[in-house]
Amino acid sequence: MDLLIVDDEASLRDFLTIVFEEEGWSVESAASVAEGRAAVARKEPDVVLCDLMLPDGTGIDYLKEVKAQYPSIAFIMITAYTSTKSAVEALKAGAVDYIAKPFDVEELKIIVRKASERKVLEDENLHLRTALEERFTFSNIIGKSQKMQEIFGIVQRIAKTMSTVLISGESGTGKELIARAIHYNSGRRGKFVSINCGALPETLLESELFGHERGAFTGAIREKRGLFHEADRGTIFLDEIGETSTAMQIKLLRVLQDRVVRRVGSNVETTVDVRVIAATNRDLAESIQKGSFREDLFYRINVIPITLPPLRQRREDIPLLVEHFIAKFCNSIQIPHKKISADAMRGIEKYHWPGNVRELENVVERMIALEASDVLTTKSLPEHVLLGGTIPDVTFDLPPEGLSLQDHLEAIGKIFMLKALERTGGVQTQAAELLKMSFRSFRYYAKKYDLIPRDAKQEDVVEAD
Repeated sequence: MDLLIVDDEASLRDFLTIVFEEEGWSVESAASVAEGRAAVARKEPDVVLCDLMLPDGTGIDYLKEVKAQYPSIAFIMITAYTSTKSAVEALKAGAVDYIAKPFDVEELKIIVRKASERKVLEDENLHLRTALEERFTFSNIIGKSQKMQEIFGIVQRIAKTMSTVLISGESGTGKELIARAIHYNSGRRGKFVSINCGALPETLLESELFGHERGAFTGAIREKRGLFHEADRGTIFLDEIGETSTAMQIKLLRVLQDRVVRRVGSNVETTVDVRVIAATNRDLAESIQKGSFREDLFYRINVIPITLPPLRQRREDIPLLVEHFIAKFCNSIQIPHKKISADAMRGIEKYHWPGNVRELENVVERMIALEASDVLTTKSLPEHVLLGGTIPDVTFDLPPEGLSLQDHLEAIGKIFMLKALERTGGVQTQAAELLKMSFRSFRYYAKKYDLIPRDAKQEDVVEAD
């Protein structure tokens, strides 16, 4: 760690240099504001220990100048002319501490060490926040389809506002990802806090959102801050808001209207500065008609509506997402980047993806875990994805409306052919033998059902004599 000592007393500078070099610091010293300015320009220190009165200015003026250019530097003011006014002024200007001469050297060591620890923590927090902001920039959210580009445009326009947002879409479409993108592009200094409203019973949900006083209910052995307080000056994401009870909806409506929160068991209301983003996979208009969702709350949260399309409606994004997830999981387990065969990609693109992007991510992770080679093939794809999601459920009961016997027979045949190929490692001659079929017949149906990889070996598609 680097320490800069700025003081016009040469003997004190020399003494402190010896003291802190013995503590393992890299120390530089300066006798004036001008020398201190040059020292900071040469090498940005972690901590500055500065006298209040200097030959060419005051330490507070120097402090303001340094903090304006290097806000992460920890600044400690020392002086022989102590006053409440100068101490308050120094702390307001950004000093982390203020110490009077003569001082105890051991106490000064502790103060400097704490200042350096605080700087390290602030630097780490800044690094993490920057990494999050970079992760949730629009260029890092995958989607070249027109629908997704339109959504990115809306998000960019509304990010800096305080408007409440309602994100709708099926499960797995990336609602929280869009919510985080809004927050990290908003410039709000507080945290992004997320809660799934459908995952908690009502009594626990109220405590989680608003906090509680000690003794408010059985088990409340200490007071607790709620998530609205945790998100102060930031964003709270209320996922699956359609799952909340009407009683909870009334309480949420009050928070949205007045921006005040009351802890469970308390009569005191406190103001919060929170942006609210809600999400749902339900049709809230239909829930309003059924009486399970309040219309007034709907209009409060639906200030800016965003509807995310299911993956099956933006199939042009599937290859981009697959490549993104391949890179993600290969990097996470530190293995070389795998490629994906054309047949495997074709199978992925044909599937209807009821679980949307989340399901696709899980499938790619499974493929990377199971595939031993450098290329992801159809062998590591789940059976239901390979079948394309287009085959009707096989049943042996005749439904009242009847069924297509031909479709059912083909569905059964396709399933067993696929199982035979999996068992034989894709060797068609062996698969045909397992099913007691001629190779010619097997090859015909394999082509018909699109089960033959286009890069299959020649010997696997030539009938034996």
